[in-house]
Amino acid sequence: MLGIGAQWIAWRLALPAIVLMSLAGILAGPVSGLIDPAADFGDLLRPMISIAVAIILFEGGLTLNLRELREAGSGVMRLVLPGVPLAWGLGAAAAHYLAGFSWPVAVLFSGILVVTGPTVIIPLLRQAKLAPRPRAILKWEGIVNDPIGAILAVLVFEYLVRTSHGEPVTTAIGWVAFASLIAAAIGYLFGRLVAASFRGGLVPEFLKAPAILCLVLACFEAANLVEHETGLLAVTAMGLTIANSKLASIVEMRRFKETVAVILVSGVFVLLTATLSLEDLQAADWRLGAFVAATLFMVRPLAVLCSMIGSAVPFRERLFIAWIAPRGIVAVAVSGFFAAALAEFGYPEAEQLVPYAFAIVFATVVLHGFSAPWLARRLDLVSAQKPGVLIVGASPWSLALACAFKELDVPVTVADTSWHRLKPVRLADIPTYFGEILSEATEEHLDMQQFGTLIAATGNEAYNALVCTEFAPEMDRANIFQLGGETEDDPMDLPFTLKGKRLFKPALSLDDLLTRHYRGWGFQKTTLTEEYGFDAHQANVTDEAEGVLILRASGRMTTYRSAETRPPGPGDALLTYVPPEPAAS
Repeated sequence: MLGIGAQWIAWRLALPAIVLMSLAGILAGPVSGLIDPAADFGDLLRPMISIAVAIILFEGGLTLNLRELREAGSGVMRLVLPGVPLAWGLGAAAAHYLAGFSWPVAVLFSGILVVTGPTVIIPLLRQAKLAPRPRAILKWEGIVNDPIGAILAVLVFEYLVRTSHGEPVTTAIGWVAFASLIAAAIGYLFGRLVAASFRGGLVPEFLKAPAILCLVLACFEAANLVEHETGLLAVTAMGLTIANSKLASIVEMRRFKETVAVILVSGVFVLLTATLSLEDLQAADWRLGAFVAATLFMVRPLAVLCSMIGSAVPFRERLFIAWIAPRGIVAVAVSGFFAAALAEFGYPEAEQLVPYAFAIVFATVVLHGFSAPWLARRLDLVSAQKPGVLIVGASPWSLALACAFKELDVPVTVADTSWHRLKPVRLADIPTYFGEILSEATEEHLDMQQFGTLIAATGNEAYNALVCTEFAPEMDRANIFQLGGETEDDPMDLPFTLKGKRLFKPALSLDDLLTRHYRGWGFQKTTLTEEYGFDAHQANVTDEAEGVLILRASGRMTTYRSAETRPPGPGDALLTYVPPEPAAS
């Protein structure tokens, strides 16, 4: 309740969720004593956290499509190699000389901190309205580095465990390398097992999501039986294998895993924060401040600027990327996962990993979150376009609608699979996308983040519903519209849960609209003022007129039906579909 509640409040207030979840954990744990994880869960606490981290890392691996990564360009690859080793080495030096950690703990902790979590970076980039190239680089860096940080921590941990038992350094390194290969092979085999069984129809649809969850846990434990804690590497490899296996059901799996990951992130983050004590909070000294400052102003900038030398990325984009690196749930969860284990192996300072990880997360999320829009504007990296409209389906009527949006200064693109149907749209100087909007190639060639609204306007209502179902999770169902739409009395109709919102109050089809179009109907644009309000506008339009959309002054689009709960005001623009004026007698 605390974690999901914090996420909901963060969504409502457009604030970083990770900050509010941390505050919730601090209030519930060290401040009020409502939650004491060590006492409440006892020996179950560590297995709970380890399983949650495993599922979170699997979900991260499931988002990593190697083909899309190659399309993201050389800038992302520079941030991975040599960027990650540079950040790792510089971070280890800062953790040793400033935080006072021993070299083993410093190396492990700096490996964890190479991550820039996608759950934090993507909302931040959306808020900053960043230009496409730096946005793509930062997004893919977060996706790629998220599992890399955990893998580096696993490798260092295994090395420390081996050497603490008196093994020679060369033997310890050899065993760590061998165990890592075995773990990666286990993850690959589990991934291939999933792909083969799903393709062969051996698992019914209703069991696929639960089966994936169980197999992730089985993969995690199978690798741990070979060598402790290598399960994290195995589940990451499993997710990566499935993500690149071209499974038809990959979208549904991602949505299910995303839902599970959100629940686990919410719970684990509150639990980890609640494990802090008042003494931990009061123990902050100059070492903590110096380490955070070095991470922000030295480690990240030096790693990025050095790794980008000679790249095609402009210098102002490099500066922005060098500053923006918010850490997320993986940094804290993995730190909490290894802190207790390291303390057991004779590294007492490892108990400070969680407070230090929280300090880094707080500092980076707050400072980067609030400074990103300002810095993007100063460096002229803000996308100049307003949130646009994507119309799926080219027709004379959708062309008229696109022209109406263009007159309202709203960016609009029309997508269709027919080059011939798109010809009038191109002649009207309106951007087009030629291709199947549901194809995987669309993600590579069409930047969906430029659109705030989608209108499915083909003549096939089932296809419209499919498009709406596909894009609703990404664009929010409130911003997805279609022709036709909800009908309550037809038992043969598609269920309303598959459809987008009706663009018109009556369920008008494309045939209905084309008939009106050829009779002379057209779009009327009206901007409300203090003197000419919504009531006056409604009094001046004919009873036959159909309200289409309301373009709020904030840039958001809503249906005409939203006027019942939130009447349009001055600065809002109304788009109405009206019949032709009667001929003068």
